[in-house]
Amino acid sequence: MTREEIKSLILEIIEDIDEEADFETLQPDKPLRDQLDLDSMDFLDIVMELRKRHQLQIPEEDYPHLASLNSCVNYLEPLLKNA
Repeated sequence: MTREEIKSLILEIIEDIDEEADFETLQPDKPLRDQLDLDSMDFLDIVMELRKRHQLQIPEEDYPHLASLNSCVNYLEPLLKNA
């Protein structure tokens, strides 16, 4: 997957979880939870959806790597390079 495809994947998952998510003003380097008003359950839903769609096992200690859109892409890029 390319970086753009990973970015689209993350946004698609977030939209599935929160249909009212507003991506218009989304800043890729700022925490997603703060910008989109995601709670801890929403965040876990994102992790579970990545597991379901791409069989990714993301250890809890790596969750901080999924804080912003850019950090998600940076973390997931090597894991999804052959997806």
